[in-house]
Order: sequence, then structure tokens, then C-alpha cells
Amino acid sequence: MIALISGNVAVRRLDHVIVDCGGVGYRLAVSDQTLRQVPAVGKSVTLHTQLIVRDDTIALYGFASEDERDLFTLLLGVQSVGPKVALDVLSGGTVAELRSAIATGDAKRFQAVKGVGKRTAERIIVELREKVGAGAALLDGGSADADDPRRIARDGLVELGYSFEEAESLLAGIAGERAEDLIAGALRSTRR
Repeated sequence: MIALISGNVAVRRLDHVIVDCGGVGYRLAVSDQTLRQVPAVGKSVTLHTQLIVRDDTIALYGFASEDERDLFTLLLGVQSVGPKVALDVLSGGTVAELRSAIATGDAKRFQAVKGVGKRTAERIIVELREKVGAGAALLDGGSADADDPRRIARDGLVELGYSFEEAESLLAGIAGERAEDLIAGALRSTRR
């Protein structure tokens, strides 16, 4: 697998760059965030890469940092998110900002991305929160409490089919110290 490419920038476009490595030009699709860090044509650059092989194509994606590449890989694991959508999501902010948006459940941030609807935005948050949430909370200076009963209850309601916003709304007036009590109270409130 190709994990890193170093060479001179041969071409710099809005959605890709070509890096000349010893006479061979590698075309790498990049996010807006990475493109901002790619120097002018003729200058030296090093990009972390992800190679994706499909039945009909082989594509190489370039990233300014390992963190961006890792988030790209996590996004590809979400149903309905392909490489193009993952790059578009990465174009929407820094890795720290995107991790924070996932950790705080900011679905609107992801819905603003072309090709990401409400359902996909919620899926990104639900499927990646556990993987990136703790790191994002620590980056923001907060504490990452994986045992927070309110968060566990909210995630449980989302798993039951409620949207993130519906789960938050259902839990708004419910008191309890255990996730099970909070979920039970939220479900009882739907019967009123």
C-alpha cells in the first residue's frame, strides 16, 4: 500500500494535485483543507495517502496529516459515505472541528455538505461518536466521560430509531442517574 508520497508539485487543481516523484506523477484527490497546505507548483510536498481499489478504478487520496487520513478512513466505514463524500466532509473544517462536531452531535454541520442528507449526517455522528468523541472532548479541554448516562441513553434512543434531535427532546425533562431509567422515562413520555 502507498502510505506517503514526497516529491514536487507538478499540478495543483481545485480537487486534486499531481506530485512528481522521480519522474512519475501521482494524481491525488485532496480536500480543501489539504489543498490549502499544498505549496505552489515546483515546490516540495509530502502527503499522507490512502489507496482505494475498486472493480473499475484505482484512486489515490492525499492528506496533509495522518489525522485527516484517519478521519477519512473512519468516514468511509459509514454506510452511504464514499470517498467523494468523505473528502467533501473533510473540506468542511479542520480535523479538530469535525471531531468536535461529531462528539457534540452537530448534524447540521454535516448536512451542509453536498451529498449528505439528514439520515447520513446522523449516521456519521452515531457510528463515529465512540471512535472520535473522547479525543475531540479532550482536544476541546473538556472531559471525555464514556460512562455519562445521559449520553448513553441518547445513543440508545438513536439506536431504537429516533433521530438525534428527537432523542435529545425526549430526554429533556427526564430525571435519572442510570441510562436505563432515562430511556424508560423517555419512552413513557411518548405514550402521554
